Amino acid sequence: MSLNKDRFTFLIENLDAQKNQVINLVIVFLIIISSGIFVIQTYSIPANIQFILSIINTTILICFAIEYLLRLWSQENKFQYIFSFYAIIDLVAILPGFIGFVDISFIRILRWFRILRLIRFIEQKSLFGILSNEDLLIFVRILFTLFAIIFVYSGLIYQVEHSVNPDNFRNFLDAFYFSIVTMTTVGFGDVTPISNSGRLLTVLMILTGITLIPWQIGDLVKRLIEISNKIKILCDNCGLAFHDPDANFCKICGKKLQQVPNRQ
Repeated sequence: MSLNKDRFTFLIENLDAQKNQVINLVIVFLIIISSGIFVIQTYSIPANIQFILSIINTTILICFAIEYLLRLWSQENKFQYIFSFYAIIDLVAILPGFIGFVDISFIRILRWFRILRLIRFIEQKSLFGILSNEDLLIFVRILFTLFAIIFVYSGLIYQVEHSVNPDNFRNFLDAFYFSIVTMTTVGFGDVTPISNSGRLLTVLMILTGITLIPWQIGDLVKRLIEISNKIKILCDNCGLAFHDPDANFCKICGKKLQQVPNRQ
């Protein structure tokens, strides 16, 4: 039993092995599909298509629930795992689906946080063995952070405003547009929330727009400037591609660089 637990833990936690990459790529694919279904369901689509999407989403939800239970089963300290960051994100992702069957709308809005499950995968040292360059990984993390913030806010504002303000928040695109102009503090004023929950979310969007987003964009610009001032010398050990002109050793892993930059 202990060996099985160790084997399962290795399969889902170690993303370097090829078999493990396949398993986790499937999980990522399911996360993206389920998030896409939420978006599609905000539009007027035929009832039969809506039914098919609901079946697909329910199937994915069951897969996520099984994954969560298996992760919990494989942990030595189950209590500590339940309150860990990733476990909370996983629980938030699956809980609204099951509680949604009894139509508790307050809980169902949490389904938009399912996209955050991707954080577990982009925080690795390599991206499924496909992308291992440290600088590019930082780009991916920053861009994903920006996308996730906008996606979650768009889903939340749609969820709380659509039923009371259907003319302004008809679908996800309307909510996405509102989130962009709000968080960039452009504020055209052509779309406004009318519910208390919508107004509260708008305040949070504005605060996010003047704090977190400029910080993320600043990091992105900083990385671009740093790379432009570096020379491309690939580290054979960790894959870092760019180093300072006078570098002899990799700043990430410390291994001696095979090609020492020409100092002129």
